[in-house]
Amino acid sequence: MGGYGSGQRYGRPTADESRRIDLAWMIRKRNAVPGEIRSGQLSWSRGDQPAGRIGYTCDLRDPDNATLVLQYTFTDGASGAVSDCTQRIGLSYTQPHYGGKRWWMHCPVNGARVGKLYMPPGAKSFASREVWRLGYQSQRNAPRDAAFERLFRVQRKLGCPQGWEMPIRRPKGMHRRTYERLENEYWYLDAVCAAEMMQAIGIIAGMRR
Repeated sequence: MGGYGSGQRYGRPTADESRRIDLAWMIRKRNAVPGEIRSGQLSWSRGDQPAGRIGYTCDLRDPDNATLVLQYTFTDGASGAVSDCTQRIGLSYTQPHYGGKRWWMHCPVNGARVGKLYMPPGAKSFASREVWRLGYQSQRNAPRDAAFERLFRVQRKLGCPQGWEMPIRRPKGMHRRTYERLENEYWYLDAVCAAEMMQAIGIIAGMRR
């Protein structure tokens, strides 16, 4: 699922250098198919070198009981002991105004509905960016990035948690037309931020090779 990690790291880990599970990417690549069950492997690289892989089974046959099961091994850095790990992740979907379904994963730690899960260096399980308190390298380099700031501003107007990939909802008492305008702006900014992040971590270049 692309590369992660580059150079020397300072401070807390970033999302860019963490292994990640991206459900939307899996669906685009048909690693996961609505209405079917699919199994396989996901892999990561650091530069041109392999940097790990895991097995998965994604069951989307029943939209109300969909799951993603991850199976992998973890090596303890101190003792060198190898252990088998399994994570079962609940899945759900929303129906955007333009139709279809948008699938989400639920963080195994706090239950938050997210588009991606992360395993930062040294961790042995996947969880949401919020749980791991991960930032983005691009935010460290350009903390006033306009698209992200606009996205966070929309989320503040809706009284929702701020952060890329965080789902939104219509606040009680807000006119539907107002919410639809903000929702349209949110999904536009979400796409812009996704494109910027993909470019920042080299996914676009990798997909073109």
